[in-house]
Amino acid sequence: MGRYLVVAHQTAESRELLEALRGIAADDSDAEFELVVPATAVQHLAAWTEGEAASVALERAEAARARFEAEGIKVGDARAGDARPYEAALDALNDGSYDAIVVSTFPPGMSRWLGMDVVKRLERNVSLPVTHVVAH
Repeated sequence: MGRYLVVAHQTAESRELLEALRGIAADDSDAEFELVVPATAVQHLAAWTEGEAASVALERAEAARARFEAEGIKVGDARAGDARPYEAALDALNDGSYDAIVVSTFPPGMSRWLGMDVVKRLERNVSLPVTHVVAH
């Protein structure tokens, strides 16, 4: 069974991420996904509801979990993480054993995470395969 760390926020419920996870699950029928949603400061979000950053992240994580599970994708955990996406991924990696990482972002030009070099930093500094999913 493969364990996959998924790092996403505003794109956590995107069609593109759902399709990527379906593809992984099709190749690995025992795949289990762990979703971490960074507790991004709400002023940095394109769309947000009232509440603290951690509450917003946890709501997004639970909504994404429900959507994934409704599509037959096994989710072991869905939680809020550090406000900084790179650190949120590292924290999750320190807490568990994973076979790969999936990072979902908006496209270049829209994505703050790409501007922060999150995907490239993970590829350089973590000895796991990193899949980058671009959601539109």
